[in-house]
Amino acid sequence: MSGQRLTFYEFFAGGGMARLGLGRRWSCAFANDFDPVKAATYRANFADAAEHLHEGDVWALGAEGLPGHADLAWASSPCQDFSLAGARAGLAGGRSSAFFGFWRLIEGLAEQGRSPRAIVIENVSGLLTSHGGADFTALGQALADQGYSFGALEIDAAAFLPQSRPRVFVIATRDPPPAALTGASPFHSRAVKAAAAGLPPDLERRWIWWRLAAPPARNTDLSALLEPDAAVAWHMPARTERWLELMAPLHQARLEAARARGERAVGAIFRRTRVEDSRRVQRAEVRFDGLAGCLRTPRGGSSRQAIAVVEDGTVRTRLLSPREAARLMGLPDSYGLPRAATSALHVAGDGVAVPVVRWLASELLEPLLAGASAIAAE
Repeated sequence: MSGQRLTFYEFFAGGGMARLGLGRRWSCAFANDFDPVKAATYRANFADAAEHLHEGDVWALGAEGLPGHADLAWASSPCQDFSLAGARAGLAGGRSSAFFGFWRLIEGLAEQGRSPRAIVIENVSGLLTSHGGADFTALGQALADQGYSFGALEIDAAAFLPQSRPRVFVIATRDPPPAALTGASPFHSRAVKAAAAGLPPDLERRWIWWRLAAPPARNTDLSALLEPDAAVAWHMPARTERWLELMAPLHQARLEAARARGERAVGAIFRRTRVEDSRRVQRAEVRFDGLAGCLRTPRGGSSRQAIAVVEDGTVRTRLLSPREAARLMGLPDSYGLPRAATSALHVAGDGVAVPVVRWLASELLEPLLAGASAIAAE
């Protein structure tokens, strides 16, 4: 492959899933993550990591340490404070304040005349509504203050992979967007439209309705990504029974309906804390729609998902394996995972779905940036 490639910085890089999604047309000039396990996973999967990966807190970095003039800065900052399942502390809270460590670097690059031409900020959908939209407005103001126009897309990984995983992608540009990249999109969700409508007039003028087409219909379901039954460890009947006892009547009915059909049915089970009769109770919820629930990290407020197989009138359960979790994120089986299951699940569950990034890159980012950077022919 000849010619100049597009360059990018990847902040909060984790195991490098955004890099994998961007693909061969892109060259990583700098990557950062403070988590030792994620950094080790990144190094294990990218031979050139020693040249550009910085392990450590983003607040310890300076703009002078970022090489060159990147076309794109990608940031998947910690999302816990934006999560609908969390305390909703917003940009001012806890680990999400790491965003400002990243933004301090963008401001430093601007002072040196090296602002990235485009920025992508990926986070949970709660970013759109946190503090009644005030956090999204603050983000838009930060972008506008540095000369960027911006828009947002809410993309569910279920359009690409058998996992329900909605995420918001804020795409900002310093260049006027080509007309072909603006217009209607199936990813202009109700939440995106409400966030745009809540912007003050000065930011409304900076808003871009990015056009991103829907991908081809997904042709795989959860069962297609699972290991063979004989290759995994199944729960003993007593543990399976405990899962079933945690189910509310609605989910027990789903299970019984699957049993009554008499065909093999594969479902995903995940724990949720629900309020019933003013009490917080733990519930197991099952789905048989071919999708897994959104993968969580072991420390992210949700337990590890389980698999339920209904066959010949019986129900068997087991835990989702780390490799299966990686497949649900679009990672190839050649991707090296940490040996410890908890660490592997943390790397996978805290990442960005690879095919989503690839679609965003090929259909929007590459056309947007192609005007000033030659993209090598494949």
